[in-house]
Amino acid sequence: MCGIIGISSNKPVSANIVNSLKKLEYRGYDSAGIATLSNGKINEVKSEGRVDNLENNYDIKHLEGNIGIGHVRWATHGIPNSVNAHPHSSHNVSVVHNGIIENSTILKKHLINKGYKFKSQTDTEVIVHLITDYLKTSELVEAITKTLKQLHGSFALGIVFKDMPDLIVGARRGSPLAVGYGPNENYLGSDSYALKSMTNKITYLDDGEFCILKKDQVLFFNDEGKKVNKKILQLSSDESSYDKGDFKHFMAKEIEEQSITIKTGIKEYIDNFNKEINIFNFPWKLEDIKSITLIGCGTAYHSCMMAKYWFEELTSLDVSIDIASEFRYRKNRFKKDTLYIFVSQSGETADTYAALDLCNKNNMKTCSVVNVIESSIARDSNFVLPIHCGPEIGVASTKAFLGQILILYIFALKIGSLRNEVQNKLYQEKIKDLKTLPSLIEKTLLLDNDIQAISSTFNEAKGSMFLGRGYSYPIALEGALKLKELSYIHAEGYPAGEMKHGPLALIEEGMPVVVLAPKDSYYKKTISNMQEVIARGAKVLLITNKTNDDVISENIWETIEVENTNNDLLPFLLTIPLQKLAYYSALKKGYDIDKPRNLAKSVTVE
Repeated sequence: MCGIIGISSNKPVSANIVNSLKKLEYRGYDSAGIATLSNGKINEVKSEGRVDNLENNYDIKHLEGNIGIGHVRWATHGIPNSVNAHPHSSHNVSVVHNGIIENSTILKKHLINKGYKFKSQTDTEVIVHLITDYLKTSELVEAITKTLKQLHGSFALGIVFKDMPDLIVGARRGSPLAVGYGPNENYLGSDSYALKSMTNKITYLDDGEFCILKKDQVLFFNDEGKKVNKKILQLSSDESSYDKGDFKHFMAKEIEEQSITIKTGIKEYIDNFNKEINIFNFPWKLEDIKSITLIGCGTAYHSCMMAKYWFEELTSLDVSIDIASEFRYRKNRFKKDTLYIFVSQSGETADTYAALDLCNKNNMKTCSVVNVIESSIARDSNFVLPIHCGPEIGVASTKAFLGQILILYIFALKIGSLRNEVQNKLYQEKIKDLKTLPSLIEKTLLLDNDIQAISSTFNEAKGSMFLGRGYSYPIALEGALKLKELSYIHAEGYPAGEMKHGPLALIEEGMPVVVLAPKDSYYKKTISNMQEVIARGAKVLLITNKTNDDVISENIWETIEVENTNNDLLPFLLTIPLQKLAYYSALKKGYDIDKPRNLAKSVTVE
């Protein structure tokens, strides 16, 4: 979480820092701040809340300096206010920080005993005083190296110095950090998105590295303070994906883009001429893989759940799923014949990256499914499957979720074919069905009016449930998560058959319950479970697919029908009404849809 920007230039930087912080707000928006160097001193301006508050601060209009750092915060240590906002400064050092210093309490006691005074409740302030202390006896590179070795946890840092007014230090362990290059100025940023308006030439710091950045030079160092050489990457300069266009919110735009992004993903992975899936250069022999473990967090974990059903249907491989934050702390029994698949929209999710790092240290086979191919998870995986969705700015994931499950489905289908467990005729039929998916999504996106009317009932309820069986169960979980994220309504997803084993006690008169019951092999059983909740007074919203069969149930409150396709692909269509339900519920409540409270897009802390 949190966002960092730094600029060293030959002209004033405060306006560009503020503009970059606006782009980084998806990483955190509890508070914001900026520090520049001018006239031999550190000039600091901080505000509680959004970057707009910082921009409207009287002091920032008079902030001078050709070098500076900025920060948007997602609070960990200390409440969100201007005192705890970054940057944090001593008389000669100012620091912005993304991450958590796990041994900050011990370091703070040590520094207080040495006479240093703390102004904030944050863990970041220990970094400021550590560097200040080491600079008394060491040159810059040595002081930075010593400081970083003292810090336990994850961090990305931007640091400026009163007595060195021509440079910024950037450092990275666990949290992402990039360097950008421009004419007569260079940049530091949490990701390329914040830097793209200024440059498309980027270098990413690897774990343990730090850099010294000046307006006309960048030097990179490893964790021992030795210089290292780094590659410069050329990024796409397309800015259209970063604009809302005619939409009120990025999330609305990203929901509507899904037919296009799915079409793009299919084009990237399906060879129309040869009627084949383009996943080649697989770095292992298939006979050396006996099982798959899928690992993710939040929405990405739901993608893993979805993929488990497909892998089990299309292959005979043993398949397990794991929440990344649990995986890394268990006593894992690593097996050489297991393929570990890591799913992350940003490719920087801290828990997922840590799980990947653990697998790499044990020499496991690793594959990543990511939206950002320059990300840490992508760079450190043996094999990468990009989802090709373009930037997703809304904090609640929509098009990235569909992108993840698309690529996981295509991968499962390819593996099944290569293992001769999906016969060629069926393989070709499934590829043919995939090609129709974008148009079916486009038609399903037209359900706005029905969903808008329904959303009011969810807003008036104190809680709701989402039920599904088989392929629909992970989608029920994802639908409940979206409603929680955006509307702050308590919502839970359950396997439909699990209701009578406890959750049925929560059903009361008028409670809205979403039942996902496509007309698949689970349909009749799901309808029976639906009757159980109707009998106890629930208002059931049934979401099914269009067929010639009538719904064999009475007393349903509302029904929404998505387009029809084969059972494998119905989860894509069932997801869309749930995304729109969460969106319109939040819209009617007047909530900030793109930036829901307490959340951030890229979760780069544990």
